Amino acid sequence: MSRPRIALLNAAHDGADNSRNFRRELDAEVVEFDVVSGELPDGFGFDAGVVTGSRASVYWDEPWIADLQSWVGEAIDRDLSFLGVCFGHQLLADVCGGTVEAMGEYEIGYRTVEHRGSRLFEGVDSEFTVFTTHSDSVVELPPGAELLAENDYGVHGFRKGEVYGVQFHPEYDTATAESVTRGKDLDPERKQRVLEGIDPATYRRACAAKRLFENFVTIVDERTVTAAPRAAADD
Repeated sequence: MSRPRIALLNAAHDGADNSRNFRRELDAEVVEFDVVSGELPDGFGFDAGVVTGSRASVYWDEPWIADLQSWVGEAIDRDLSFLGVCFGHQLLADVCGGTVEAMGEYEIGYRTVEHRGSRLFEGVDSEFTVFTTHSDSVVELPPGAELLAENDYGVHGFRKGEVYGVQFHPEYDTATAESVTRGKDLDPERKQRVLEGIDPATYRRACAAKRLFENFVTIVDERTVTAAPRAAADD
């Protein structure tokens, strides 16, 4: 059986970390697109899409964001499965009719999140550790969406049909967590506390959440087996 073909929609302004992290975690045929530069698939010949994190906000008035929303919306209408992480989670929620707003603060560092049980989180303890870094959040779920995970900062996961979003970063390695933290405009003492918390033991605990990538690929694989042949790339 061939591996599912996944469009990796890399929304980072410097996408090297995203590329490394997601390619490591996704056991699939990954075709990557630099969406910030305006690069998008010219068709929908994929089994699924993954939208990465970004320093952008989904409500910014930038052409690449509008173009990405348009492509993703049509892909969802064509029944592609999706996984969004951080900015990707927010973009999927927005495209599906939810609401994303600025929080007025940062959630950053290794934090505890609780999930409510779903196929995406199979094999992950109900309370789990993950790295978070965001100042926007999904404040209203899309109509008909299911809340999958949350903490005291709000929504950390949702599902609508075969569209899944998670606010946290299960793909991060420690180098990415450190780099992102150093780049934030934070109170120096808070920044130092976050950096001190990026240690091997905490990272090992956070690796349990990487299971959701395996679960997502399995979900896509199962849908692919029963679906009609993939549409041609120029469809």
